[in-house]
Amino acid sequence: MNTLSRDDTQRMLNKVPEVTLFFWIIKIMATTVGETAADFLNVNLDFGLTGTSLVMGGLLLVALLAQIKVKRYIPWIYWLAVVLISVFGTLVTDNLVDNFGVSLQTTTAIFSIALLATFGLWYASERTLSIHTIFTTRRELFYWAAILFTFALGTAAGDLAAEGLQLGYAYSGLMFGAMIGAVTIAYYLFNLNAVLAFWIAYVLTRPFGASCGDLLSQPVANGGLGLGTVVTSAIFLLTILGLVAYLTATDRRLAEQI
Repeated sequence: MNTLSRDDTQRMLNKVPEVTLFFWIIKIMATTVGETAADFLNVNLDFGLTGTSLVMGGLLLVALLAQIKVKRYIPWIYWLAVVLISVFGTLVTDNLVDNFGVSLQTTTAIFSIALLATFGLWYASERTLSIHTIFTTRRELFYWAAILFTFALGTAAGDLAAEGLQLGYAYSGLMFGAMIGAVTIAYYLFNLNAVLAFWIAYVLTRPFGASCGDLLSQPVANGGLGLGTVVTSAIFLLTILGLVAYLTATDRRLAEQI
């Protein structure tokens, strides 16, 4: 059993932010950026899926190493890692579908199994899946592995709904938004387990954000609003930067009061 002092525990608990409204707003926007930025790099800059995956994989590795190295939650490092893992998770699914011909049904099943396996190993090792107990490096590694698979799964499920089942981006967004609403009601009114509610919502916000991103960025002929990946990515990135700057300033003020 790991033995940590109270101060050590407090510092490590701060590695993951509290689940507030800001958390969910930034997370949904990060998922939207993951969808539109991947398309921008792949198509607009003509990197191709392989080139884009290599570039984003390298950036993600650097961001995760920085996140794991720091001793407490630092907003810009944490959310940079989330944005990059969102883009990379999208690319993992896109590579399987576009480069290797794996169907969306199969990729959805594969990442569902991978996520459940990660949770199973995490729980068997740590006896908890709560994000409020990420106070060891091993737990943080489990956490980021789960995050990666939620993004890959969300991409596959979102594309399956919008394209495979031909629901379109707007109806897919409404469907996943309704599911998130149902989880919220189940948590607040029917005492759904907090850890279970968090992870279900975390998975669902990925296809919800991706559907919103596609709705805004895709051409009108494809069922979108035609804003393009550049404009959509810029809007959401600037919003994320503004919110993270606010959280950083707030975090600094709180640290000075301690």
